[in-house]
Amino acid sequence: MVRALLDGGHTVQPVVRSAERWQATAPPDHARLRPPRVADLSDPATMAAALQDAACVVSTAHARHTARVLEASPPGARLVLLGSTRRYSRWRDDHGAGVIAGETAFLRAGRAGAMLHPTMIYGASGENNVRRLAALLRRLPVVPLPMGGRSLVQPIHQNDVTACVLAAVSGRWPEARVIPIAGPAPLSYADFVRAVARAARLPAPRIMPVPAAPLIAAAWAARHLLRSSAISPDEIRRLQEDKAFDIAAMGGILRVTPMDLATGLALTFPP
Repeated sequence: MVRALLDGGHTVQPVVRSAERWQATAPPDHARLRPPRVADLSDPATMAAALQDAACVVSTAHARHTARVLEASPPGARLVLLGSTRRYSRWRDDHGAGVIAGETAFLRAGRAGAMLHPTMIYGASGENNVRRLAALLRRLPVVPLPMGGRSLVQPIHQNDVTACVLAAVSGRWPEARVIPIAGPAPLSYADFVRAVARAARLPAPRIMPVPAAPLIAAAWAARHLLRSSAISPDEIRRLQEDKAFDIAAMGGILRVTPMDLATGLALTFPP
């Protein structure tokens, strides 16, 4: 994100929790890249000091912290916040509830900017969605899926998420907008699994329809008894619902056309 902002001509003031961790991954020195400021979301004083001269605040912290970001930001600063399409899930959890709370705070504040709700993000360095699925496919001769994987998904590549943030930074609308961002079209989870296997040059997976209840129980046992974090019970529950989203605002307001899944997976699993 920082590299993309610099490439777009923006001056970037990093606000980080750990200067040491920032230095380990920071871009090379740049004329428009300022030294990092250290702040903590639980400390209003450090946040206000870090953001005191911001013209635009881009927050990649969890949306549950939106009220604190709003409180610390200068009154005239534009806000670009990352939420999650988890807020639309019928399976309520702390993650989704936090996003809803952040969205509510943002809309009530009436500040200029956008909260972007990305669906499943893939393609970033170290991401734990597509790469984790490929790792599982290497070990599983059969892939058990609720409803045989008929539910819909619409993953978005990290490059498109970055493009949406850049567009929101440069936007000129005066109100708060909430914009779902996703890939170009939904597909079944089973087809998504097959596409990941092809891109990772793995054998075509055998998909077996399995009721959700035993899968949820097995995931709970793996996490709590075997200390495995391969997949959570909540993730299996959400495999039973469609995650397909209208991206008209993404194209009409942000002017971003997302890449198709095949292109994004080719970037994720290069030859």
